Amino acid sequence: FAKRLKGKKHEKILIVTDGRLVEIGLIQELSSLLASEGIGFDLFSDVHPNPVEEDIEIGLQAYISGGCDSIIGFGGGSPIDAAKVIKLMAANPPPLKQYEDRLGGSELVKGPMPALYAIPTTAGTGSEVGRSGVIISKETGQKTIFFHPEFMPHIAVLDPELTVGLPPHLTAATGVDALVHCIEAYLATGFHPMADGIALQGIELALEWLPRAVADGSDLRARERMQLAAAMGATAFQKGLGIVHSLAHPLSSMCATHHGLANALMLPETMKYLEQGSHSRQNTARISKILSIFEERKIAGSGLAESCKDFIMSLGIEMGLAKHGVEEADTKQLSRCAFLDTCHVSSMAAVSESILLDIYTSSL
Repeated sequence: FAKRLKGKKHEKILIVTDGRLVEIGLIQELSSLLASEGIGFDLFSDVHPNPVEEDIEIGLQAYISGGCDSIIGFGGGSPIDAAKVIKLMAANPPPLKQYEDRLGGSELVKGPMPALYAIPTTAGTGSEVGRSGVIISKETGQKTIFFHPEFMPHIAVLDPELTVGLPPHLTAATGVDALVHCIEAYLATGFHPMADGIALQGIELALEWLPRAVADGSDLRARERMQLAAAMGATAFQKGLGIVHSLAHPLSSMCATHHGLANALMLPETMKYLEQGSHSRQNTARISKILSIFEERKIAGSGLAESCKDFIMSLGIEMGLAKHGVEEADTKQLSRCAFLDTCHVSSMAAVSESILLDIYTSSL
């Protein structure tokens, strides 16, 4: 990777990451590789677990003051997402708000943006192969999506050894994020058979290899397969996502819940809503197809909702929002924010604010 970067002849690269990766020494390994090739770099390591707009402002200042001309997003989905939005603002005028995806902001992106490279150290979001970044807006306090085709990193490095140090609870949470991406993409409305095929294969990989990665973090084959599942999930969800993500996003912005954990906590009750609703024969067949993949691996509850719950609990994730700091008093505001989130628009079943409230309440 460093040799390929040297050929790009960048003057200086900004590494965007978080403090934890500095503490455990992974940044030092990357820094040594770059230095060995004579590549200049600066470090911005203050990205929050759920990146906020202030991270973009500070990171942008680091990019400008350092005289940087390219960016590496190093870490989980948060640093990589932050790197994408820093890339956006490095070449386009403020304010950031005008570039929101729901406002059609990608049409306003005019400036030639700097090169972006991604090195994931988790196997969950798949941001390294995605064209969007999610940031908590300063104005609204909500997760906000920014999209542009050129957000796709020029090079993505998938090295399973970089994920070995991820503890079991984060391995489980990030892995369930990848699984949910695949499930929601397959169940999303619209015709996209290529995305469907990738999503189904991603589900198979996650169900088979995530338990192994959680049980033995040094299992490089399991780590590798989960990196592939994460990349496949992010590739598949160009078709769309669904209700789970609309419910998960406010949990992260309002309650500081890890995104993967939020998806895990909301998946079973959302699947129950989809299973119990009045849907077309095609939608019922899609739910049955996913359930059959669970059954092939002997993960079979009374339906898809129960199977998802059993699988998540087998990874050591404790179910119940209340056990993760979410109170019943929070649910009304959460449901308002979830309804405003656009991910549920591509769900096979329409939702109202009251339905979202019911799902939150049932998940307590």
